[in-house]
Amino acid sequence: MKVTTKVSCEICKNRCDIFEAITLTGRSFAGAKTIQAQLRKHERICRQGDFVTHAIYLMDGTAKLFIEGINSHNIILYLMKPPAYIGLLSFFQSISYTYSVTALEDARICMVDLDYLKALYLENNAVLLKLNKAFGKSVALIMNKIICLNQKNIRGRIAESLLYLADFYGSNEYRLSLTRKELGEMSAISEENTVRLLTEMRKEGIISLEGRQVTINDKSILRKISDLG
Repeated sequence: MKVTTKVSCEICKNRCDIFEAITLTGRSFAGAKTIQAQLRKHERICRQGDFVTHAIYLMDGTAKLFIEGINSHNIILYLMKPPAYIGLLSFFQSISYTYSVTALEDARICMVDLDYLKALYLENNAVLLKLNKAFGKSVALIMNKIICLNQKNIRGRIAESLLYLADFYGSNEYRLSLTRKELGEMSAISEENTVRLLTEMRKEGIISLEGRQVTINDKSILRKISDLG
């Protein structure tokens, strides 16, 4: 992680909800102690087990939030793109991260003093509502992931992951920022099975694959595979 600059919210070009909250409460911008940092592809933003010291805001790029399992058997819970708060799941209850977040491509983040943001959260209803909404979205994604991994077979899980990515990228044609191994980690299956299932779906004409370029040819069939599990 390369710290590019220590800046005030007042001169930031990517003003987020925190800027509006500070303005409304009349607090000092200096109290936020904001730090902006640039990360390279695959660089760790926060690590499972590390102490939580800042609220982190994803400004540019994409990232994956995952649980580090035994023998590098990780499970990717969901992906993130701007605007997104990183670390909400550890905001109040946990003094350390219970998950890790890694940049999937070159990314830029803003770090805000955690105690300062907690004060804004308690003082400003708008901040409370926006953070609660973001927190609720994170919890919903994790709940859906638990249901998927518990109730669906591997073919249904890979289908759901492909549909999730189409929604994430906003198109039925997208270039994967994930490796085949990471796609398997989204579905809790091995890299070998991931490759096999993608090949089967390609041969069946459900999807097209060219390197990392994915095209969903028959979304209704893919959704049926996902629903039936």
